[in-house]
Amino acid sequence: MAALPSTYLTPEQYLEIERAAEYKSEYLNGLMWPLGGTPHGMSGGRRFHSMISLNVAAELLLRLKGRCRVFNSDMRVRVSESGLYTYPDVSVVCGKPEHPAEDLLANPTLIIEVLSPTTEKNDRGMKFHQYQRLQSLREYGLVSQFEPRVELFRRKPEGLWSLHQTFGLDGHARFESADCEVAMADIYADVQFQENSSS
Repeated sequence: MAALPSTYLTPEQYLEIERAAEYKSEYLNGLMWPLGGTPHGMSGGRRFHSMISLNVAAELLLRLKGRCRVFNSDMRVRVSESGLYTYPDVSVVCGKPEHPAEDLLANPTLIIEVLSPTTEKNDRGMKFHQYQRLQSLREYGLVSQFEPRVELFRRKPEGLWSLHQTFGLDGHARFESADCEVAMADIYADVQFQENSSS
């Protein structure tokens, strides 16, 4: 893999490089780094991450067809013109999608990230902080790949965020922003959990 530029890049320069690249990269404040990693370059395993992401996208697509648009990690989300450009694992738009360019989405209603050991800190910290700048965003989901656990952060009318969690394979995760719920057993279909895998 070729080294990513280490000098400051404008968003326009990032997009020019990204659109010609053979792999995906994310961008924030002049820096770009490979998708699935961090601004400092680490990346993690993808097998269960990929399965869970696909399960979530497929289940939401079944429930939201005709009402909302569901995108997988091929769709780049622009949080702001000068801020974060990223590829959420799943993004949903309920309403008319805003595409500043064919490969950019600017108004997701719901964003879901499947947690990985090397990206969890960013998903909970930097990315969540950036995502909150999206006026369209009503809900942010974090899905564990090591235990059946879904955390949903919902924006309240006054702008604060409340946490709603679902544990166990017999429950249902309710995506209030899209007015639907998905069985945890469907989110984690074919995923095998190992004892003490998070330790």
